[in-house]
Order: sequence, then C-alpha cells, then structure tokens
Amino acid sequence: MTQIVYTNPFRPTPTPLEPDAHGQAALLLAESTLHTLVELGLITTLQAIGIVRTAADVKVEVAHASGESEGRMQASLDLLSRIAGSLDADTQYPRAVTLSVS
Repeated sequence: MTQIVYTNPFRPTPTPLEPDAHGQAALLLAESTLHTLVELGLITTLQAIGIVRTAADVKVEVAHASGESEGRMQASLDLLSRIAGSLDADTQYPRAVTLSVS
C-alpha cells in the first residue's frame, strides 16, 4: 500500500477546532474526482454541479431527520458551495453558486 507522508519540522499542536482528517481527505478525493470526470469529458460541469446540489439536498434531509443544528448543517452546505464554486470556476463563464437551507 502506498503511503503519502508530509514531513515538516514544524508540527503544530492539534486544537479541538481542527477539521477531521478523514473528512478532509474524503472531501478532497470527492472534489478531485469530480474535476477529473469533467476534465476527461465524462460529465459536464453542470452535471458535476448537479451532483453537488444533490449532495446538499441529501445533507439537508439527513440533518433535519437527525435533529442536527442549523449551524452545523450550514457549515456542511458552505463546504459543498465551495466545491460547486470551484467546479463553476472551471467554466468559461463562471457564476456564483450558493447552496443554502430552503
């Protein structure tokens, strides 16, 4: 198995507010996969943004069903908005993409 290692002599002390490493890796992998699918022409940018919008819709449904706080849900939607925005930035005519609770 290949291991990716980051070496840095300065090792900051983790704080409780630090993002979850598994979640960060999963988001990076998912976003990179979407960008690659678009670059390879397997899906369009609009389809990739649609996938992100679907993920946002599911997040809202799951958050409401589980009693998750509005703040925590919006934090997730903000991350998904940034992913949609990064996909949209790849288009010739980017436009603002904002996902919010409706």
